[in-house]
Amino acid sequence: MSNTRVKKLVILSMLGSIAYVLMLLNFPFPGLPPFLKIDFSDIPALIAALIFGPLAGIIVELIKNMLDFVMTGSPTGVPVGHLANLAAGILFILPTYYVYELLKKTKRGMTFGLITGTVVMAAFMSILNYYVILPAYTIFAGATALSGAETRQMITTAILPFNIVKGILITVVFMLLFVRLQTWINKQSLYKKYKSA
Repeated sequence: MSNTRVKKLVILSMLGSIAYVLMLLNFPFPGLPPFLKIDFSDIPALIAALIFGPLAGIIVELIKNMLDFVMTGSPTGVPVGHLANLAAGILFILPTYYVYELLKKTKRGMTFGLITGTVVMAAFMSILNYYVILPAYTIFAGATALSGAETRQMITTAILPFNIVKGILITVVFMLLFVRLQTWINKQSLYKKYKSA
């Protein structure tokens, strides 16, 4: 195994561990249900994607959720919440990454990327919650299934606003970091491409 590959694995493992710690530092947002908690664990995954490509970001999201499931478990015994978190992370970082690449790796491109990531995550997580996640929770938790109207109300008053707020907060925090890290991230990305050529 080459030194470059070992270095990449070490960095991804570190970013996955940092993402896990950030996942533990979650907090409720005023006005939203307390079971929906915001964290900034998608930031290390986004950094991984920017340096090593989109697959690296997905790997960091996977490491984070696997660590959390092993360490804290799941109230349903099945990692429904972790799979939902994984899906949300992927739906956020992939559009962000591709828009940033499309717009020539500029600050403007990153801003548009983060906004796109927020919109895509919020929209698709609403759909996934309606058809998959909320029904799975009720099945594995042994709870009474929500009616279609109750599910729609839950999504429009809680799930959708939560994902929008989460995306906005991550965007603000990441842009504050990105202003300082952009040159370094781009250099690391170029170094990676040079080494793999």
